[in-house]
Amino acid sequence: MEGTPGTGGSGLRYRYLVRISETDVGQRVVVRWRRPVVAGPDEVADVLGILESADGGAFGVRDRHGNLIVIPRERAMAARVVPHRA
Repeated sequence: MEGTPGTGGSGLRYRYLVRISETDVGQRVVVRWRRPVVAGPDEVADVLGILESADGGAFGVRDRHGNLIVIPRERAMAARVVPHRA
């Protein structure tokens, strides 16, 4: 089924929203962001982990490997709280 470009082929439009804030520190979150690449254009990446910090400038997310990923707020495309695994 073909649709309008940018609509996923279904006619639905998707809007990215950043739905996390300082009040979500300690929660499990996923953040989609534009990660800079040394040689070439930015790439879109997802980070899943525990939100350790959030302020006007950046989000700090600890991934499952223990790495703290600091995401500048202006590079965050979408973010939300997700349930913990059972």
